[in-house]
Amino acid sequence: MFWDSYQVNHPPTEIYISIPPALVPFSPGTALIAAPTPPPLPSPSPQTTSLLALLGSHSPNPPILAGTRKTTPGFRLPEKYAMLIGGADPHRHDLSSMTMLKDNHIWACSSQQPSQPSQPSQPSSSKANSSSSSTAASPITKAIHTAKAAGGFAVKVEVECQSETEAIEAIRAGADVVMLDNFSGEGLQVAARRLKERFSLGSSSTPSDGVKEEEAGSGDTKGMEGGVKREEKREFLIEVSGGLTEENVGGYVCEWVDVISTSSIHQGVKHVDFSLKVVH
Repeated sequence: MFWDSYQVNHPPTEIYISIPPALVPFSPGTALIAAPTPPPLPSPSPQTTSLLALLGSHSPNPPILAGTRKTTPGFRLPEKYAMLIGGADPHRHDLSSMTMLKDNHIWACSSQQPSQPSQPSQPSSSKANSSSSSTAASPITKAIHTAKAAGGFAVKVEVECQSETEAIEAIRAGADVVMLDNFSGEGLQVAARRLKERFSLGSSSTPSDGVKEEEAGSGDTKGMEGGVKREEKREFLIEVSGGLTEENVGGYVCEWVDVISTSSIHQGVKHVDFSLKVVH
């Protein structure tokens, strides 16, 4: 409230201040320490503006551009605010905003198998145990069900997937968002199309072209040119992430991708060189 003016020249930025009357008896140095800090100067990051324009040049309806949670320690709020000002989605503000299941969480569920005490061998019991183990929930399904039970209906669950097969399992288990992580551009477009077609039109009794789920791996387009098996219609979003920059993001833009997330729009922002000048 005491600042007469501030002037932005980039680079560098100079902030001119007038010493508040109440602080005039003190030395200039003391006045600067005691004076209130200047208001923040938010501006769209050049990376955000450039990436949004690039996405728009590849599609009339481009996917949402989002940041990530990997912000500078202590500066999450201003960096998230800058994403909003620049036109991007800030993604999760913190760990409570949405449950994201990554490889470590999936692994933790796979290692939580309770040990069974040894018992005498019995044919009928052995057969029952075999049947039970074959129908046991997989780590991805178990992790999603656990997260849904803990978060309730109000918290979305996102699952990081390394292949189309993992994404299919996650969607079947009720994931709200599947993140296709570190796919190649070509492999991503094929996998995203197949996922949307598989769960968007309802069930069909026959898979077309005999394409097997396991053939659709991360970045692998072999055997995926045909149709896909239709399953029960489900609502979900496809997010793409992993090393996306202005140089390669164009290859990931397609109608089947809902969100493109990258930390380059905030981690790649250069610091502003500014100085503080006392008006005397």
